[in-house]
Amino acid sequence: MAFEELKNDLMGLKSEMRSYIEHSDEYYKLKIFKILSKHATGILKFIVIGTSSIFALLFLSFAACLGLSEVFDSYFIGFIVVAGFYVLVAILLYLFRAKLNAPVLKKLSKYYFV
Repeated sequence: MAFEELKNDLMGLKSEMRSYIEHSDEYYKLKIFKILSKHATGILKFIVIGTSSIFALLFLSFAACLGLSEVFDSYFIGFIVVAGFYVLVAILLYLFRAKLNAPVLKKLSKYYFV
């Protein structure tokens, strides 16, 4: 009798383990889908916003070049001043790249380890 109860308990345990594994599998599939869809939409938003921002910056740069060209009475100097500004920004970004990495990593890890 004790062996029958033990056998029944083991059979029940086997079916519960099988059910647990199936549900865990479904859970992780849904979790992976959620993470992938979140990242895919994030990348798409980044591309759309980045492209729009680059075009806006391009047109603003041309406007600044043309405006400075009228001030200095030379197209060359207007374009050189704007180019110099971008070179200065690039140098500053290069110098402070270590300080910029920490916030970016924190933000990315927040999205990745949800």
